[in-house]
Amino acid sequence: MTDDAPDRSDLLAYLDFHVASGVDAVLDEVPHDRFAESEAKAAARPAAALPPVPPPAPAPRPPSRGSTFGRSAAAEPGEAADDARELARAAGSLAELEALLARFESCPLRFTAKNLVFADGEPSARVMFVGEAPGADEDRVGKPFMGRSGQLLDRMMAAIGLDRSNAYVGNIVPWRPPGNRSPTPQEVATCKPFIERQIALADPDILVCLGGVATQTLAGTRDGILKSRGRWFPYQTGRREIRLLATLHPAYLLRQPLQKRLAWRDFRALRAALDAGP
Repeated sequence: MTDDAPDRSDLLAYLDFHVASGVDAVLDEVPHDRFAESEAKAAARPAAALPPVPPPAPAPRPPSRGSTFGRSAAAEPGEAADDARELARAAGSLAELEALLARFESCPLRFTAKNLVFADGEPSARVMFVGEAPGADEDRVGKPFMGRSGQLLDRMMAAIGLDRSNAYVGNIVPWRPPGNRSPTPQEVATCKPFIERQIALADPDILVCLGGVATQTLAGTRDGILKSRGRWFPYQTGRREIRLLATLHPAYLLRQPLQKRLAWRDFRALRAALDAGP
């Protein structure tokens, strides 16, 4: 091996990157007709006798409702959301809620992500930002908004005098979906009780939803983000009603930089609301 050849750890890291990005097949320089290969293998196999039909399995016992670990990852979406609501209600502090999420097994994303991405910033801050779901950088670090979109969010907050010492940041879904895809409606429904409990425990004066998924989940609107951004919605924390502001997600602004002017209007409205007091 030459000095400039990659070592084994580099190769494994390179492979891990592609697996995390959703790659599930390897290609080489020569094209292959995979359909023809599959048909040839099927034709070469001798016909096998049908196996006997096994007797019906006994009905499974219902899972205990008192488990703090939730049902398995194969739980029905409605059952997983029920588990989440039950566990979220039991959390008396943000630390307890994070510990419960770390043991929650009813969301399949838990088993494909590297880390739980719970929150960052100051929990007692007057303003809380909520995004959609972690990306690769957040999954690696274990904190929300750590990549390019997080850097842009930091600059946007700094423009109105905020940073992570006086703002709290979280996500609707605390685990990274494979390949950075959007979370499914079932995954959002499963995780929704946890973010609602997180907001209730943090009890901010103003909630800022970054992007369409966060806005639709917490504001209860079906409008797209370009229609709902800049609007204020009422939000019930369980203790009181606060104001919810919808705005554009920083990741969208990286793809559509001309729309930063709209986000700047929203952040100016946020600054005015903070200056006006509770």
